[in-house]
Amino acid sequence: MEKESVESYDLIVIGGGMAGVCAAISAARLGCNVALVHDRPVLGGNASSEVRVSISGADSRFKNARETGVLEELRLEYRFRDHDVDVNGEINSIFDMVLWEWITKEPNIKLYLNAPASGVIMKDPSTIEAITAQQMGTEKKMRLEAPVFIDSSGDGFIAYSAGADYGMGREARHEFNESIAPEVADKLTLGSSILFESKNMGKPIKFTPPDWAYDYPTDEYLPFRGHDRITSGFWWIEFGGELNTIQDNDAIRDELWKVVFGVWDHIKNHGDHGAENYALDWVGAVPGKRESRRFFGDHILTQSDIETANPFPDRVAYGGWSIDLHPPKGIYSPGKPAEFHGFPKMYSIPFRCLYSRNIKNLMMAGRNISVTHVAFGSTRVMATCAIMGQAVGTAASLCKKYNIFPRDVYRDHTSELQQQLLKDGCYIIDVKNEDEADLARKAMVTASSNSPEYEPQNIINGVNRSEEGKTNLWTSAPGQPMPQYVELDLGKPVEFNAIYLTFDSNLNKLPALVPAPECVKDYAIYFHNGESWVNILTVKDNHQRCRKHRLDELNAHPVFAQKIKIEVQATNGTDTARIHEVRVYNET
Repeated sequence: MEKESVESYDLIVIGGGMAGVCAAISAARLGCNVALVHDRPVLGGNASSEVRVSISGADSRFKNARETGVLEELRLEYRFRDHDVDVNGEINSIFDMVLWEWITKEPNIKLYLNAPASGVIMKDPSTIEAITAQQMGTEKKMRLEAPVFIDSSGDGFIAYSAGADYGMGREARHEFNESIAPEVADKLTLGSSILFESKNMGKPIKFTPPDWAYDYPTDEYLPFRGHDRITSGFWWIEFGGELNTIQDNDAIRDELWKVVFGVWDHIKNHGDHGAENYALDWVGAVPGKRESRRFFGDHILTQSDIETANPFPDRVAYGGWSIDLHPPKGIYSPGKPAEFHGFPKMYSIPFRCLYSRNIKNLMMAGRNISVTHVAFGSTRVMATCAIMGQAVGTAASLCKKYNIFPRDVYRDHTSELQQQLLKDGCYIIDVKNEDEADLARKAMVTASSNSPEYEPQNIINGVNRSEEGKTNLWTSAPGQPMPQYVELDLGKPVEFNAIYLTFDSNLNKLPALVPAPECVKDYAIYFHNGESWVNILTVKDNHQRCRKHRLDELNAHPVFAQKIKIEVQATNGTDTARIHEVRVYNET
């Protein structure tokens, strides 16, 4: 056995699901030296090819609500590269590879795959000093030290081992005045699911179930559980809420396998389900776990917080998925497999829900944050988890910058945290760009043409997406030929070395397999030297929403100029140029 190595970082992220990936990338881009420690061979957690749950979020119920920032980069890249639809059961290894690429191309991230975090070393009862991990395959043993830790592992083994305050199960109705909660507290949770995939073979395929598969001879044995989409599994194949979803994980998996093969036998052999030519092609081996521990911060999000959309002063993320609670018996419940409780508008998630109230250098992101069981019914989905991950990764950079703990970020640097998240493409409800370093904020903006309701000044109004009643967008006049442009007059000559652009990637609907047609494809950036326009750069075949251009990365010197022009030469489908935001910086 190799001797234990000792390595030090600015930040250690435990768990490489969507929250952990976004936390690691955001922190690394902001200057933190990051270790990302993950217990599986691929990244993505429930969204990986091992589990194959599609990423859901606020856009399921609200317009222009899709989560942006790092997550949007990843999803747009996946849709650009992939050949298949983005639904449960059909997530493939292309997404694994996109996540691996995005992590490994960050020079400040050291990735440890197949490396379960095995223990925690405490500096004192309220401070983590290090974690231990052992990497399968290499047999390496590691002690990883850092001043700040993020547990985004779902079950939260490190947070639990450190003694972080937590709960598991359902709170009583009176504890937080939650009408949806049970009258008496219990240890019941949402269960786990295993998905499957089937393939049309173009000819009749016989299926003989193994003798251990359960038997569902008629539809009455699967009440309220529609199964018309037979290619990619069913979320309602759920079990384990009456057990301990951590300690009984293997028993839950074994039971779900028996259910999966029984359901497929039902589809193939009991009634006409249009499955004659279909063969079972893949069955998951890793249960998609919904709920286990939830760790408590300085605020515990509740049903009331969601329904009233309380505008927390320290809001750093948002949610919009319904309060989606399932019966603990899962598939063995005779009633409906889920209850969806709606609310009138998207709600905010405060930073105080994302750090431990008693372990001072620990943050959480994902399904293990500080919420009640009822509120968890909405916050648990992966798109919401991902933007929380970016929030804590960004907070970690402020911990490094000021040599402070997460609670100090809340007390003294909330505004800076919010403004950095906006700068990095995220959205915070009713928080606008107020970055004094953004040279574009006070510019005069004109355009080659514009639609009547999409004036060019919108690109510096501080909001980088459409909202109800507000487009927050410049759109060129329909029918006008490309190129179309916006021109920013900064008022006086200034030096700048960075330009940030936010295009329209249609936040109502994730593109199926191609770039969003609204997104700008080809564009150029110019500055005016007093006599003529000079090209800074030209970009072809863009499919991303946010593009940041640092002149030093282009081997170019800073520019001293008063006027900047963004010229749209082609889009990915629409006949209008569309830009949400332009920022201009002279960054150190």
